[in-house]
Amino acid sequence: MSTDILDKAFAEKKVDFLPLKGTDHVEFYVGNAKQSAHYYKTAFGFNEVAYCGPETGVKDRASYVLQQDKVRLVLTTALKSDHPISDHVRKHGDGVKILALWVDDAKYAYEETLKRGAKSYQEPITKEDDFGSVTTSGIHTYGETIHLFVERNNYSGPFMPGFVQRENTFKVEGTGLKYIDHCVGNTDWGRMNEVVKWYEDVLGFTNILSFDDKQIHTEYSALMSKVMSNGNGYVKFPINEPAEGKKKSQIEEYIDFYEGEGVQHVAIATDDIIDTVTKLRARGVEFLPTPASYYTDLLDRVGPIDEDITPLQELGILVDRDEEGYLLQIFTRPVEDRPTLFYEIIQRKGAQSFGAGNFKALFESIEREQELRGNL
Repeated sequence: MSTDILDKAFAEKKVDFLPLKGTDHVEFYVGNAKQSAHYYKTAFGFNEVAYCGPETGVKDRASYVLQQDKVRLVLTTALKSDHPISDHVRKHGDGVKILALWVDDAKYAYEETLKRGAKSYQEPITKEDDFGSVTTSGIHTYGETIHLFVERNNYSGPFMPGFVQRENTFKVEGTGLKYIDHCVGNTDWGRMNEVVKWYEDVLGFTNILSFDDKQIHTEYSALMSKVMSNGNGYVKFPINEPAEGKKKSQIEEYIDFYEGEGVQHVAIATDDIIDTVTKLRARGVEFLPTPASYYTDLLDRVGPIDEDITPLQELGILVDRDEEGYLLQIFTRPVEDRPTLFYEIIQRKGAQSFGAGNFKALFESIEREQELRGNL
């Protein structure tokens, strides 16, 4: 290969200016954090590991930190009605406010993303306690969602300074949830490409997969989606947008009830989806139903798999394949009364894609739920 070709290849190679170590945590603003925490402990098997509130000197809010393996959720509620958190919950209902990203240098991440066009949410702040120090900084993304950069290399405490260690007051068995696989954002009409470009320009992400309304549609509605990934693939954000159809799409329904753009669902990985979903169902977690016809020619569509089809069909688990392997996935119903936030449980058996073959089945299942709600 000539030197000129090598130089050109090197010049075109995209440099990952912002290496991310993964998702640090997802913070929800909710109306009653104590009750929400109880739900995630009893239904999903999370352990309470840290807390801040009036008892720790924080007078305006209470936050409960829940963890299962590498999945960390923070549930935060305001203690008075005139608080910005109360305003957020009043408008959106319970929902994701912060998608926190684990970095080696929060100050660098903040400064570099601002240079590339980010809008500041929080300048770098370092807090310390007996366990060490944590530095955080933040920027705005779509809607009112925030990316918080978290630098915790010099910290050994349960979460971060300002929080005290907590334990469940009752025995909780985990359900096999391992880590956050991806988080999906819903954007308004004509906004997807703008948000995609923002992730490319500001965070250095790459569009690794795209679906248009010809691929994801039913007789009545459609959507478009582009999957954004950071350089090492540890953080992925599919971005959705509604598309024209005869009736209202699921993305439109979300935007109507969330009253703006926001996080549609959080996908959590497991190493044994049959065991995990069995445990979640036994604890009252509701999943979207899958028609029996989906399994009639399943192996013809996806090829051989390790699992027996019978438990997959009994639980409603979907299967899809790409060039690298296959995956199994299932989606919960919305976890609150507004038809907004839901969860995906996913097991990857080599596949790195997002279940393109399952999109139609998922879309139709959500559409049936929309019709029951009178929102189609």
